[in-house]
Amino acid sequence: MKANRRSPPARRGPSFGVAGKIAAMIYCVVPRPLADELYPKLVEYYKDEDNVTVIVDRRRFDRRARGGRSSAASVASGSGQRRVVRERRRARVAGDLPPLARATS
Repeated sequence: MKANRRSPPARRGPSFGVAGKIAAMIYCVVPRPLADELYPKLVEYYKDEDNVTVIVDRRRFDRRARGGRSSAASVASGSGQRRVVRERRRARVAGDLPPLARATS
């Protein structure tokens, strides 16, 4: 009888842990205003951790803020277009239901 042999999964760097299972990846996100001070320190601190990557936040504005402005600008201005929320539930059938017939025994 022939043994069923499977080749081990290809290793793709630190994202694969023991026995080919995918290990969790941790991203340490540094805010842009603090990047000059914190980024080098955090990179040095996590240099031996294979599953930790230090990155600098590149966003220039908060997407959830009104009008796509920065959160501080949207609070200060207070004006702008509001998002239109529409009803997504299925519409009800118009009219009333007929009365239910009584069961006779």
